Amino acid sequence: MKMSMFITCISDAVFPGVGEAMARLLARYGVRLEFPPIQTCCGQPAFNSGYWEEARTSAKTILEAFEDSDFVISPSGSCTGMIHHYPKLFEHDPLWLTRAQALKRKSYEFTQFLVQVLGVRDVGAVFPHKVTYHPSCHGSRLLGIKDEPMELLRNVRGLEFVPLPLAEDCCGFGGTFAVKMLDISGAMVAEKSDHVIETEAEVLVGIDMACLMNIAGNLRFRGRNVRVMHLAELLEEGVRGA
Repeated sequence: MKMSMFITCISDAVFPGVGEAMARLLARYGVRLEFPPIQTCCGQPAFNSGYWEEARTSAKTILEAFEDSDFVISPSGSCTGMIHHYPKLFEHDPLWLTRAQALKRKSYEFTQFLVQVLGVRDVGAVFPHKVTYHPSCHGSRLLGIKDEPMELLRNVRGLEFVPLPLAEDCCGFGGTFAVKMLDISGAMVAEKSDHVIETEAEVLVGIDMACLMNIAGNLRFRGRNVRVMHLAELLEEGVRGA
């Protein structure tokens, strides 16, 4: 079977270590990830802003990149969620609609693939730190990712988990929302950071680097020493330290 990595823009350009951590973890279970070099943005910024023709251009490149993949795995619930919008983008184009539906069926966010497809709930990690978790909006609401990250965290040795108050609240990023609605976005991330600080956690973990980047920036601005990590990074670091 051909397993492919959909890296996403943020991870590729700003946080490449997330993709590396995901690849190393999956390799432990015999999954060797292919990396189609033509992959590009999923089209979500254009889609959310109403520029659907531009979004279709990006989507077609993604569809071509992963045409012959059996599974497509991504470290982002948000960008994986965008793939679930592709059938809507191409609802009046039967040829591309068929390809969009096929990609939707075989695309998984990292924790979904690890737990649902591979059946892995314990990677053997050791991470003796106090940790809280932010469930990003697209992953939890569009893809229904709720139990998978928690199952993986529960099985990390030495990890002390602290629930994040009002965890379901948006961090305020929302892609172009953070640019167009700056004041509202800033108030939302400040409130989210307040809750992170309230937990007294050493580490904030999540499954979307866009959200984590937003929260991390606010925490740094306020002089708070909270380490912010993608769950794949935490698990891979925990495995190396085990």
